[in-house]
Amino acid sequence: MFGRGLKLQIAIMITCQMAFILFGYDQGVFSGIVTNEDWRGTFGNPGSGVEGIIVSIYNLGAFSGCILTFVWGEKLGRRLCMWVAMGWIVRRGGIWVVLVAANYVQIVGAILQCTSYSVPQIMVARYITGIGTGIETSTVPMYQSELCDADKRGRLVSSEPLFVGVGIVISYFFDYGMRYVGGPVAWRVPIACQVVFAFLVIILVFGVPESPRWLYYRGRNEEALKVMCDVWDSPPDGEKVIKMQTEILETIALEKKHGQYKWREIFKRDDVQTGRRVLLAYGMQFMNQVGGINLVVYYVPSALQYNVGLTANLSLVIGGCVQTMFFFGSLIPTFLLDRMGRRRPMMWGSGGLAISMMLIAVLLSLTTDRGYSETLQKATSSASVAFFFTYMFIFGATANCIPWVYVPEILPLHARAKGSAIGISSNWLWNFVIVMITPTLLNNLKWKGYLIFMCTNFAFIPLVYFCYPETSNLTLEEVDHLFTAGGRHGIKKLTAPSQPVQESFKAHSLGDDEKLGGSSGDRAAEHVDEIKDNKS
Repeated sequence: MFGRGLKLQIAIMITCQMAFILFGYDQGVFSGIVTNEDWRGTFGNPGSGVEGIIVSIYNLGAFSGCILTFVWGEKLGRRLCMWVAMGWIVRRGGIWVVLVAANYVQIVGAILQCTSYSVPQIMVARYITGIGTGIETSTVPMYQSELCDADKRGRLVSSEPLFVGVGIVISYFFDYGMRYVGGPVAWRVPIACQVVFAFLVIILVFGVPESPRWLYYRGRNEEALKVMCDVWDSPPDGEKVIKMQTEILETIALEKKHGQYKWREIFKRDDVQTGRRVLLAYGMQFMNQVGGINLVVYYVPSALQYNVGLTANLSLVIGGCVQTMFFFGSLIPTFLLDRMGRRRPMMWGSGGLAISMMLIAVLLSLTTDRGYSETLQKATSSASVAFFFTYMFIFGATANCIPWVYVPEILPLHARAKGSAIGISSNWLWNFVIVMITPTLLNNLKWKGYLIFMCTNFAFIPLVYFCYPETSNLTLEEVDHLFTAGGRHGIKKLTAPSQPVQESFKAHSLGDDEKLGGSSGDRAAEHVDEIKDNKS
């Protein structure tokens, strides 16, 4: 459908980005709806506790979607998972069915949401929508990372969270514009428009291939070779295809050394340290959420109205402008992440987020209740708005994109689907917790609540420094090599990636003859000859 080479690579990229626009739209659409008077009246003017559950149950559904991916993702394949996320269908393996089905689930959820008239109905509807999002977000970054070059992986995968920002901004200003329409249309139409993006993803997925790494792992070698030839526009005996095939077969041989891998062995201490790598993936997405981002994404209008003291209309306008910083910040890793690396941006970003939260708290603390003048309170509250902007920009440039890149690339092939599901489930589980407690936090703790997120962000700096190795510009097979050098134990050995990285680059710099040597290289060459014989 999309041809070969660059055209097909662009189609894969656009498919993944469109899926994340839907993800961003789903996340952002409720931020402008929860303050809509007709919506509140329809659902009985929910208090902060009920409101938090209505909004956050979407994230609980996404967590459930991750669990479904954990159980069935490796059997279905990458493409099939992306299809399942759009709806429930049954078909033999492939990532495309999963993607389309995920969109069908989201379509069903969107229809149920926009036709809701009671709290139980909208809660069920948001939960169903979340299931599709959970399957989708567990699959799409992994799919993109397995179908791109190592030196482009950071930019391509980090472009997906950039388009989360696009989705959030679209939904936010759509909500704001529909606010002037009034009545139930003002909130039912924005919710219903989720199906537009879902149908676009369904159409695009039909034209993209399955992951060759998944195909090789399932023993479908001829299909895998054809996909690689199509994506990189190369003949079967091309240098790039032979090199990739050799590395994949060697990695599969290493990972299957002790027999068929089972899901209950996900935390097993094996030759490639699978358990440790799954925990690193979980922790990276934990950092993505517990830094306080969803206080800004979901509740920035409420925060500006109730904590800063702005009018409802001005809060919505400024809130929309704050969301645009998410997009502008995400442009930086989209173009520069493979040069910046993974560790340093995460550490500097966590520091910047902590300082932003600290300054918001300090400026909002100078209230008349604590003996300060009304003039000072107004001035400092207005000044605090600037740090919502800095927070969103820094998050977009660092903690927004890097976890989505890091999770699929840190995991070994045999556990990539299950490990990605566990890693992304961390995002949704803690997303649920933060979104549920935020209304109560803003109403009761006020400025003190921001100090909680200041502390969590500062804590992430040593966590990244001591526990997370650098993976930038390594192939997925070379990342495996980081975890095979000597079975290191203890905190110093656990956090000292330099020697394995050097060994990886030494292996990468070997001549072509050396890299194709050995039994795996012979098997790859024999496989190409076999394909040629079959064609002739």
